[in-house]
Amino acid sequence: MVKSYLKYEHSKTFGLVNSSTANVVWSADGPVSSKSSGSGRAVVAANEDVLCWDIRKGELLSRWSDNNCKSQVTALAQSKSDLDIYAVGYEDGSIRIWDSKISTIIVSFNGHRSAITILAFDKSGVKLASGSKDTDVIIWDLVAEVGLFKLRGHKDQITGLQFIQPEAPQDIVEEEESAVGTYGETDNEGFLLTTGKDALIKLWDVASQHCIETHVAQTNGECWALGVSPDSSGCITAGNDGELKIWSIDTHGLLTLSKQVNGGTGDSRYLHGRGVLHRQGKEKAIGVSFHPRQDYFAVHGSEKAIEIWRIRLEEEVKKSLARKRKRRREKLGSGAEKMDIDGPNPDVDDKADDPSTAEITDFFIPHVIVRTGGKVRSFDWIRNKGSKALQVLAATTNNQLEVYSIPTKEKSKKSKSDELPDYTRTLSVELPGHRADIRSLALSSDDRMLASASNGGLKIWNVRTRSCIRTFECGYALCVAFLPGDKIVVVGTKAGELELFDVASAAQIDTVEAHEGAIWTLQVHPDGRSLASGSADKTAKFWNFEIIQEEIPGTKRTTPRLKLAHTRTLKVSDDILSLRFSPDARLLAVALLDNTVKVFFIDSLKLFLNLYGHKLPVLNMDISFDSKLIVTCSADKNVRLWGLDFGDCHKAFFAHQDSILQVAFVPHNQDGNGHHFFSSSKDRMIKYWDGDKFEQIQRLDGHHGEIWALAVSRTGNFLVSASHDKSIRVWEQTDEQIFLEEEKEKELEELYESTLTTSLEPEHDKDEDENEVGTAGKQTIETLMAGEKIAEALEIGMADLQVMKEWEAAKASQPNIAPPSRNPLFMALGGISAEVHVLTILQRVKAAALQDALLVLPFATIPMLFTFLNIFATRSMNIPLTCRILFFMLKTHHRQIVASKTMRLMLDGIRGNLRQALKRQKDEMGYNLAALRVIGAQVKEKGVKDYVDEDTWEQEDTAGQKKRGFVQVS
Repeated sequence: MVKSYLKYEHSKTFGLVNSSTANVVWSADGPVSSKSSGSGRAVVAANEDVLCWDIRKGELLSRWSDNNCKSQVTALAQSKSDLDIYAVGYEDGSIRIWDSKISTIIVSFNGHRSAITILAFDKSGVKLASGSKDTDVIIWDLVAEVGLFKLRGHKDQITGLQFIQPEAPQDIVEEEESAVGTYGETDNEGFLLTTGKDALIKLWDVASQHCIETHVAQTNGECWALGVSPDSSGCITAGNDGELKIWSIDTHGLLTLSKQVNGGTGDSRYLHGRGVLHRQGKEKAIGVSFHPRQDYFAVHGSEKAIEIWRIRLEEEVKKSLARKRKRRREKLGSGAEKMDIDGPNPDVDDKADDPSTAEITDFFIPHVIVRTGGKVRSFDWIRNKGSKALQVLAATTNNQLEVYSIPTKEKSKKSKSDELPDYTRTLSVELPGHRADIRSLALSSDDRMLASASNGGLKIWNVRTRSCIRTFECGYALCVAFLPGDKIVVVGTKAGELELFDVASAAQIDTVEAHEGAIWTLQVHPDGRSLASGSADKTAKFWNFEIIQEEIPGTKRTTPRLKLAHTRTLKVSDDILSLRFSPDARLLAVALLDNTVKVFFIDSLKLFLNLYGHKLPVLNMDISFDSKLIVTCSADKNVRLWGLDFGDCHKAFFAHQDSILQVAFVPHNQDGNGHHFFSSSKDRMIKYWDGDKFEQIQRLDGHHGEIWALAVSRTGNFLVSASHDKSIRVWEQTDEQIFLEEEKEKELEELYESTLTTSLEPEHDKDEDENEVGTAGKQTIETLMAGEKIAEALEIGMADLQVMKEWEAAKASQPNIAPPSRNPLFMALGGISAEVHVLTILQRVKAAALQDALLVLPFATIPMLFTFLNIFATRSMNIPLTCRILFFMLKTHHRQIVASKTMRLMLDGIRGNLRQALKRQKDEMGYNLAALRVIGAQVKEKGVKDYVDEDTWEQEDTAGQKKRGFVQVS
């Protein structure tokens, strides 16, 4: 009989505040919670999920996760018009649009070949631009849910992306109204400004889909960030060595260009370099951003600081220039005549061309450097209405979010020698995660609590609720264990100390200087009365738990306290990396740095077995519930199973693609799985093995970094893993059975599918690479399957049409003839007609994937498709979809269709039918609009009374016109 196993599946993730793969986005609170907290929320990436944190309370508000997506989030953007809509870019090049209110995906796009680096919405929230590591920029239409086109031109990854949508100056209304302005029926699609790692800055015209201007943005190699001022009049690009380049954008020129029919002349330039600033940090800059309302901008590199700069007003610049001139005169110090000659002139200069003669450093001055608690990954401005101070939300690479408040300069202060304003760290989200990688995990005896230890921190978690119960400061922890009773946790550190923490009172009880080297391993004896620790000082020490009565200072009372009493020492020939007691308390296995495992008797500490065979040191091991098997894992990527009776090696597996850091047996034998074990490795995988049959049962992938620690629950129902990606994941046993053959087939299928899609890709782009514009599409397994379904439906449908046609013809001569036998599929679906079936199949394909699915169809199926399109047009079945498919196919297969004589008649028929259908729809819409206008007028007559002041009547009328004009331009 084939043995079946129960499947383990990923159930929850915690311990992660934000991962440093993507940027952070600040968003205002929803209307409900605005009374309570008021600091807004932070939307951050957490590996493959997106988390939404309440910044003030430090609570997780929502988690957006897609079960089909395993890739990390690499970019986030919030829509400017609908603040609940977010675009999220992933490492595999896919983009998903999320609605934050209901935490669901509205639409997903696939067009990039590699990770998304940056996303930007336009003002109306109708278009989305995405830049990627594959050097392409794609513009997506969010209403039609399709990729419009791909812009090629950069030679390295895209690092900055911003829509520039110039507006007519007289129509500028308040900022709030401009954001709400509807996307009018104008042709001004705006422009796109992009920067790349290739140090180029490009300006693209979205309407004509081409690049109108290119400059070299940085002098020293690479451009890493782009920040555009709120009014789009200027931008800053940032590169290596702390270099910032200031550019001005001729928005007026762009506006006139967008209104011209035939495009502008080739000579005009819209981007002008204005000079270079140097910031203090010499790292490459990662982010530049202007404050949305005040004259400040901030820039940061990968260091622990955000630099905030102030943009001076014209009067200030004039004053500083006047001061400089005065100083210059004083230095020259020549006679009074000269002063008389120069006297009137400076004032004239002052008024005329002072600011234009000023250097760029007179306009932009450093304001303050905010020192953060970790290396900054990204930041966002907090736009609270009430506060005057600048507020910055920073996401750091050490798994925390911080809010800093910076007071702005008061107008009254006029002295030049102001001290730099201070800043304060007002809020942070740091408790739900460790600052450094978790090096060790331990579960309590009832599996309810989890202890996780890292460099500098020990945290106790409630496994069920995923909440952090206790946080302690400790040394550089390498191993951790709960003592019997689950009240006390012991931590072994790199400095050779054993630290004891009391969970209930949240206090550190004791620190024992146990070893002279790092304590790599510790384990509690099976009888629960003692503990063994193994260290790099070549000794294993045994400690008894003793309760001593300690006097409370100043009183005669005593209090019981736990103490570790050193009883025995085992000296070995090399550093100890791991030690394990056998569950029957007879043997102690010790793994040494010399690649061997030595097994001793616990009572006499005499050597029993030597296990040779690994080529590199054994990093971890475990002994099965019945003390018969020991499993060892090593840096040589192998797992070995040994018998503990004679020390013979049962089997050696090449188990992982990198060093294997931990192995663990299932601790009991309830379902006959006592000899099953898990292994975790630096290759980001956890594997589940059968130790009797020497087979891999299952592969658990989900982590995005090496897996440092693993802990299996006492019941064996779940296991917990901790990784370099800062997350702690819980994998639970389900009731679903898995069979080894099926698992192997599944793995092979995945491998085949991944190679299949990559092999399809290059063929499309060979000819197109020279073009500046390409189609935004990418073949995925989903589009291939959709294409195959469409082809199948067309074939069945054509056969059915033929059958029904013959039956109709026969029916004319013999009215009582029996209906024909149709394809059983149509019968199963309730006797639907062939065209309804084809239409439902086409409608099921997602709008974003439809074009790629249609590209799968061979040209031979085009006549069949057009036959059905003709039927759709005749019967007015889903005209928008019919038109979309028709126009796309005509564009794609234009040459073959033109060359084919049979297609001509068919296209003539489709054109006639389609025009009739469209005319019908147009008339219907016109009729309905007219009716709505009438109803609107009636409602207004009944409900609205206008009392008008005759003097202001004219003025109000003109103001209304202005506002409307602006709405159309945007």
